[in-house]
Amino acid sequence: MIRRELDNENPDRLYTVTRGRSRAEEGNDLDLVTLIVASAEPAPGMQSEHVRILRMCRRPVAVVEISADLGMPVGVVKVLLSDLLRAGKITARHPSTARASRQLPDAAILKKVLVGLHNL
Repeated sequence: MIRRELDNENPDRLYTVTRGRSRAEEGNDLDLVTLIVASAEPAPGMQSEHVRILRMCRRPVAVVEISADLGMPVGVVKVLLSDLLRAGKITARHPSTARASRQLPDAAILKKVLVGLHNL
């Protein structure tokens, strides 16, 4: 097995970075492809990881890309992004589901297909 840089990460450091939190705040539905955009500049005294995220997200960047660039687990990055969202420093652009719902067949047709399959 090839050891990645993350495998050598000190768990105490990650605990400190998130201030002991293991999950992002409730209501922050950040998934891997949510685009993050900075809406403020870094301020003096900010946590260094927050500063890196704000600089990285001057243009839209996916959560998974932020995780890769920081070299941190996605869960840790979601906690950090949750902090920035709460502070109003970033905005999250969730993938559009409207386009996907337009491509789905009518629910009545799906029910008929399901009944037909069940009758087989």
